[in-house]
Amino acid sequence: MQGSNNAAGRHRRKAPRRRTPSSRPWWALRRWAIRRVELDYPRAGRRGPWRWLPSWRQMAMLFLFCLGGLTGVLSYLYLQTDIPDDLNDFATQQDNVYYWADGSEMARTGPVNRQEVPLKKVPEKVQWAVLAAENSSFYSDSGVSPSGVMRALTRMVTGGETQGGSTITQQYVKNAYLNQQQTFSRKLTEMFIAIKLDDKMSKEEILERYLNTSWFGRGTYGIQRASYAYYGKDVSELNPSEGAMLASLLKGAGTFDPAISAKNHRRAEERWKWVLDRMVDIGRLSKAERAKYTKFPEPKAPPKPEGLTGQVGYLVETARAYVSSHTEISDADFDLGGYQIHTTFEKSKVNELAKSVKTMRDSLDPKARKEDRYVRIGAASVTPDGRIAALYGGPGYLEQGFNDANASNVPAGTSFTPFVYAAALRDGVQLKRGGPRTLVSPTSVYDGNDKVAVRTPEGPYWDRSGQIVRGTNDGHRSFGQVTLRDAIVRSINTPMMQLGMDVGLDRVRKASIDAGLLPSSFGARVPAFSLGTATPSSIRMASAYGTFAAGGRHTPPYSVTGLTHRGERVALEKQPATRPFSPEVAAQVDDALHGAVRSGTAQAAAAVGSDVAGKTGTEQDNTSSWFVGYTKDMSTAVSLSRLDPKTQELLPLDGLGGSGTTGATGTPGNTGTPGATDTPGTSGTSGATGDDAAWGTGTPYALEIWTRYMKAVTSSS
Repeated sequence: MQGSNNAAGRHRRKAPRRRTPSSRPWWALRRWAIRRVELDYPRAGRRGPWRWLPSWRQMAMLFLFCLGGLTGVLSYLYLQTDIPDDLNDFATQQDNVYYWADGSEMARTGPVNRQEVPLKKVPEKVQWAVLAAENSSFYSDSGVSPSGVMRALTRMVTGGETQGGSTITQQYVKNAYLNQQQTFSRKLTEMFIAIKLDDKMSKEEILERYLNTSWFGRGTYGIQRASYAYYGKDVSELNPSEGAMLASLLKGAGTFDPAISAKNHRRAEERWKWVLDRMVDIGRLSKAERAKYTKFPEPKAPPKPEGLTGQVGYLVETARAYVSSHTEISDADFDLGGYQIHTTFEKSKVNELAKSVKTMRDSLDPKARKEDRYVRIGAASVTPDGRIAALYGGPGYLEQGFNDANASNVPAGTSFTPFVYAAALRDGVQLKRGGPRTLVSPTSVYDGNDKVAVRTPEGPYWDRSGQIVRGTNDGHRSFGQVTLRDAIVRSINTPMMQLGMDVGLDRVRKASIDAGLLPSSFGARVPAFSLGTATPSSIRMASAYGTFAAGGRHTPPYSVTGLTHRGERVALEKQPATRPFSPEVAAQVDDALHGAVRSGTAQAAAAVGSDVAGKTGTEQDNTSSWFVGYTKDMSTAVSLSRLDPKTQELLPLDGLGGSGTTGATGTPGNTGTPGATDTPGTSGTSGATGDDAAWGTGTPYALEIWTRYMKAVTSSS
């Protein structure tokens, strides 16, 4: 029995002992771990695509590896990032300096308006208006926005720029230590500095610095100066409604300053409502108090900078707008100062132009005659290479901030017809729908009679009221069959209306844009289009006529020749010159415009010299008067209108100066032909002018201003 048991025991095999990883020596454990990972991928025992799908263990190890690597990299960058010792340049402001064309100083603007205030001086609800708008979790976050960081990472991976979503701490870091560039490296540096700053400073100190360094527009940095700029009072006197409006500006003062435009006003009001509602949502404004603020707290008008009296303010405004549209400099950066702006404006010409306009204005009596009230005059001189040499924007920048030289509300009238003529000479006419275009010449003949029906290839042109449209000449005079050149020289309406239809109003529009007018100048393309329903600025009209003076070559007008920032040149984008018309077409238009001065409607301009070409122009309702003329050296446009200050509607020029309609149409009597557009006024006097000539005695005011000005600058040169 015992023997059998022993035999059984000898034959019984003992189960092998399994060694766990923890019981193995380190070198065996390392080999086991490597084998487990290496040998199991592609995964054994799996077929098809399943072999290539990692196990959950492998996925977990990969995640831990990436997480550890990213943590290491971020930790290293965090340790290497220090809080800068120096604040940004806004703490050491400079003026922006503007220079005349000869290099002498014209004006200074700035410095940036900034004044620090302690946080305790800012009402608590004004503080919370800012926090509600920008960072409601400010007092509980760690100084950074995880969602903002993830958005920056996502945008970087997809090749875009980083976007907003920053905390107030991050915004302060960007404002005070970094720059405004939306790049990933700047965003990452901003994040690390914000984290360190949040550990180093109290939340109250960070908020105080943020409120004292943020840009609110109107040249102001900091909420104290913004309070004065927008509401004319100390920040401590602001109520929650006003605080909400100022908080709206932090999203972009150029977009939300309600004084800039009607669109801005709508955006500002919507943002203001949202900020107040947001304050209620986060429990910082009661519903009862919110109900008090139903009317938008309208800010006061932007203050006019000192030192910009007379025409200088218009010049600075024009140059500033050019810098804004031809560089990548933001308004906030420009307001930091330190820029030197070299302009094209010639001081002597600016002064002479203002003097000529003043002489004309002095002849009016707005107190005694209502017809002399609300007169608006815009004028500009542009050289063939595009330099704006002079402009007249109004009686004075501090008196009238609107720049009439750049206004786009005065119809060009018959001063537009040279562009119709140029389009015809360049593109020809199409008399049969779908047929070939036929070339025309200065000697091509058109019907110059009054009340001629305007025709299309299919027949008469009918307006929406069911009436046949007929052209009319000034004074309802008929001229019979006239050449196209003669129609320009004598400013006859009916041939130009028909010519525009034959060329095609789309082509007329394109030709005038090619010459230098802006696409935004034009209204509906109806037959009257050819008689100047477009509303270009004086700057653009002078530039477009200069295209004919330059032999068909057009250079877009510009007001800045150079820009430097603290001695370093800043790149200025400059539009290239084009050639919209051949030298032959330009010469033919130029010949007709010379004829208008020698024997047509602009004979008064001949007093300047034999090299003068130009065209008078009136709108059909007599609400505008123009003269645009040029020599080989410079093209100048003068516009005159009357604008109702309440309705912003144009008023008739009839009776301006107390002499019938001479303010718009009376030149010159020596033609002996009563009634052609721009010819002669009630007095029928000669068109000759001089320094002692009386205003309103047969010569349109726009032409008279032009002549006096050009005689002065021509003789001085």
